[in-house]
Formats: sequence, C-alpha cells, structure tokens
Amino acid sequence: MIPQSFIQDLLARVDIVDVVGKYVQLKKGGANYMGLCPFHNEKSPSFTVSPTKQFYHCFGCGAHGSSIGFLMEYSGLSYVDAIRDLAQNNGMIVPEEDRLLPAQRAEVTAKSLALSEVMTKAGEYYKQQLRTAPQAIAYLKKRGLTGEIAARFGLGFSPDAWDGLRSVFSDYNTPALVEAGLVIDKSEEEGGGRKRYDRFRDRVMFPIRNTKGQIIGFGGRIMEQGEPKYLNSPETPLFQKGLELYGLFEARQSIREAGYVLVTEGYMDVVALAQMGFPQAVATLGTACTPTHAQKLLRQTDHVIFSFDGDSAGRRAARRALDACLPHANDDKVIKFLFLPKEHDPDSYIREFGTDAFEQEVRDAMPLSQFFMREMIGDNDLTTAEGRARTQFDAKPLLQAMQSSGMRLQLVRNLAQVTQTSPAEIEAMFELSQPVARIQQAPPKSKRNAPVGLERQIMRILVAHPSLAMMLDESVLADAAALAPDGADMLRHLVFTAQSMGENAQFAALAEQLRASSSDFDALIAELAEQAETDIDIVRLELAGALRQMRHQVLRAEAESLALGGLRTPEDMARYREIAQLQDQLKKQAAAEAALR
Repeated sequence: MIPQSFIQDLLARVDIVDVVGKYVQLKKGGANYMGLCPFHNEKSPSFTVSPTKQFYHCFGCGAHGSSIGFLMEYSGLSYVDAIRDLAQNNGMIVPEEDRLLPAQRAEVTAKSLALSEVMTKAGEYYKQQLRTAPQAIAYLKKRGLTGEIAARFGLGFSPDAWDGLRSVFSDYNTPALVEAGLVIDKSEEEGGGRKRYDRFRDRVMFPIRNTKGQIIGFGGRIMEQGEPKYLNSPETPLFQKGLELYGLFEARQSIREAGYVLVTEGYMDVVALAQMGFPQAVATLGTACTPTHAQKLLRQTDHVIFSFDGDSAGRRAARRALDACLPHANDDKVIKFLFLPKEHDPDSYIREFGTDAFEQEVRDAMPLSQFFMREMIGDNDLTTAEGRARTQFDAKPLLQAMQSSGMRLQLVRNLAQVTQTSPAEIEAMFELSQPVARIQQAPPKSKRNAPVGLERQIMRILVAHPSLAMMLDESVLADAAALAPDGADMLRHLVFTAQSMGENAQFAALAEQLRASSSDFDALIAELAEQAETDIDIVRLELAGALRQMRHQVLRAEAESLALGGLRTPEDMARYREIAQLQDQLKKQAAAEAALR
C-alpha cells in the first residue's frame, strides 16, 4: 500500500501542465491552459488544465482528474503504475518498492537507464539503415506500406552483418548490448566460431515500445524464405513479452476514436491494418494472450475484439484469450472473437475483399458468451448424461475465475439450459463466489443522503480549499451533526481526511484520496473541476459565514425547544438568556466581517 502522504507529496511536486503537455498541445487561456481533448473527438478546444487546482477537466465529455488520473486514462496505466511513472520522472522513490539499500537502488536505476539508452540508439541505427536498404524498402512497398506508416511505427532494417551494431557502439563488448538482447555472446562456450554477434541480421525491424513510448525490445521479420520468420527480443529487464502488446503506444488515440481495440496475432498485421485504415490494432508478441494483456486492453477501452486465423492454431489462441479475459469480463465490457477464413490473415483478407468487408467481419464478430458455450460444448454429446456432465466439468474453472456479475449469471444460465440443470444448481456445484441465482431477495442498499444547504456549501469550500478544514473543530462537527439527517457523516469524513493532509493540502491530492476511499464525492469533485479559481481569502470569509449560520440555526433550534418546554427551571431560563447573548455575538461578528469585504 502506497502511503497517502507520499501521493500528496508527489502531486505537490508534479506540475500537471507539464504532465498533460507531453501528450496534448496546450495554449494559455487566462488562468488555465486549453487544448483539444485527447479522450474524445472535437474541433474546438474544451479541455482545460488548471495549474492552480492541479486538475484537468473537459467540458465536452466530462473527463477530469489529477496528474495520476490523466496517466491512467491516457496511457492505460494502473493506479500504482501511474504513481510509479510520475515518481520516477520526478526523482522520487515509491516507499512500497524501496526495499533495496540506497546503493542497490542507484545501481538498478542506472542499469535501467543504460539499457534504455542502448535500445534508443539501436532503434535510430536500424531506421538509418532502412534508408539505404533497397531490398527492405521494396519488401515494405510490396506489402503495401508507405513511408509515412514506416515512420509512424519507427520501422528499420538490420543489415546482413555479424557485427553491424559495432558502427554505433564503439564498445561492442559492453555487457549492456547482451543484457538488452541486441547481441549474443558465446565467449564462454568451447569450440571455434564467432563468439559475439548481432542477434538481428538481414531483417525488417519493428521496435516494441512501452506505454511511455520507450523502446524496450525489437521484432525482426525475415524478407525471404527462412526460419524463424519472426524473431523477437529475448526476455530482458526492460522486456517481458507476456506483459507487452505491440502497437499499443501508437494505437491509443485511434482506439479511443474507434471505440474498440482489434487484437491480432503479429506485428505485421498491426502495421498493415494501420496502412489500410484500421490504426486501432495491436498484437501479442509471439505468445498467447495473458491476463496482463487482457487487463491492459480493458484499461484502454471497454470493447475488445480478438482477430485470429481460422486454422487450428488460431482456434487454440482464441481459447487462451478467452481464459485470460474471463477474470476481467464484466457487465460494462464487450469482448468478441473474429475468425477469418483459414487461408487469410487481416492483411490478405482486406486486399482481396476490401475494407468494407473487413469492417463487416468486425461487426459480426462472435460475442464472448457464444464462443464460451461453443468451447465448453465442443464435441460433447449433450443427449447423454456423460456429455452434459463433461460440459459442466470443462466450464467449472472458467466460471470460478469470473467475478460475480450479470455476465457470469448469463453464462451460468446458458450452461444450465444446455445441461438440463438450474442456474442455482450450477452455482452450488461450482461453489461460485457471491452466487446470484440463489439469492431470493437482495437486501436493501444503504445509501448516504446527499448533503444539502449549509452542509453542502461547507463541503464545496473544503474540497476546493482543503487547507481551510483547520477552521473546523469538534464543536462545529457537532453542530453539523445536529442539523443533518445522517449525522453529517460525509462532512466528518471530509474534514478528517483534509486535516490529516496538513495545512498545505491541495485540491488534486485531496480529490485522489477521497476517490480512493469512496465514490460519494465524485459528483462534487466533477462539479468543482468545472469552476473557475476562487480567491482563498474571500472563500475563508464565506466559510466563516457558513459556520456562523450553522451555529445560529443550532442555537435557534435549542431556544425554540426551551420555549416550548415552558422555561420551567432556573437552569432553562439561564440557558435561554445565554443563547440570546450568543446569537447577539454572532450578529456582531457577521456585521464586522461584512465591513471587511
């Protein structure tokens, strides 16, 4: 668990204008910066970045958040990964990860930077080599690729030389070249022959980038006959093929515009599809789709379409993708499977039938629920008890891997129908977590009442200017609890959170902490994100006035209660007179503050 104090400190050091400005062209407009929203298509800028609030907001689509939220939304990073990225770029170490000694940490960081520099330098070398490689250029043109697409994906060429990289790395014997997977070293092996040589030779080169756009590996494709046809970088400290997707960095904006991502089997498919009008394509890297792949894809979009060849290998790959996706499948996600004819891949299919035909194939892709049932039934004979039992046996681990959701319930019902059982029996036999079909009546949900009146006014002020929470003590919260139907629980939570962040608390850091604990404040945060900056001195007077009004209401209610009781005792009379004096003091305070405005 990353401490909230670290996140607050991180957001205080980061400038959201710099973070967003790396991806969006911003122009100064008054107190804020404006640009075209990266999360929806627009011609006039409605996307604002506030350096004062350290928050972004789009008046067109409603997207809003802090620097952490922007990286999560734009780059598809998880919450923790976004924090890691910001921390690394600002010279900070995430406390949760700081299990190494300072010297060890420095060594790991230096090694990572060195490998990144090596990969960047190699990428530039391969690109330069492509310009003077007529055979590689001819191959790419034969595949229908233009120079624009080649430049967009940073394609290159590795010459047919054993030590071509020696021309750009003066120290060809540096361990970094081996650790980065660019050079193979067999110097410790016995026998003759070359001991150290380039891994990639005479291949068209496809740089593999992480979500930040840094080159972490390469894929090389042979141009003529030969094996292996595709050659990927080995596993390195920078590159783990089960975690990365080729083309995801280049496709992010196109995925948002198209509303879905198309997952293919190879990087040539990705580049060819981009050339033919489908830039929202990505590919796995010589490995089956993993749960991490599925998670990354579903962070980018709620609609994922897997495209596979129609042969047996394609079917096996589709089944592995199904297994990887089920733990992340939910009611707001759409996952489909597209199977092309056996003799075609996406590139050849579009060349023969055209883009409109391929678009239709995409629209007609098989839904996850249908593919799931087809895989579970397989060759089982559903007319026999044995066939139905085997179908249930095959489905059990997959359904157990799913979250309790409407989607899982639909699959349970489909399975129950074809195996002549009830959904409740399936859930009981499979011991599914949080079964739905067996619930007769869901318990009523407890929901907090939305704050109104003075309580809401005070909360708006404190979310926008959390440092002012220091003005509220327990007596103020007691007044709020006396007036609010729910005892002012939300206000109390807000005050406690803001006060725990100290006198330097900022809107962006508070918003992140509130979101992490509850969704109750989301609407209020979104509302404040749209509003212009407010002067804290004016707001401080407004808050003092609201607290005074709240105190006045509590005193008035107490006085009315005493009066209704007849003021029978001397104590009641004394308290009644005291309340009158306190109300008079409040009026004088209000008049004095009014004179200051």
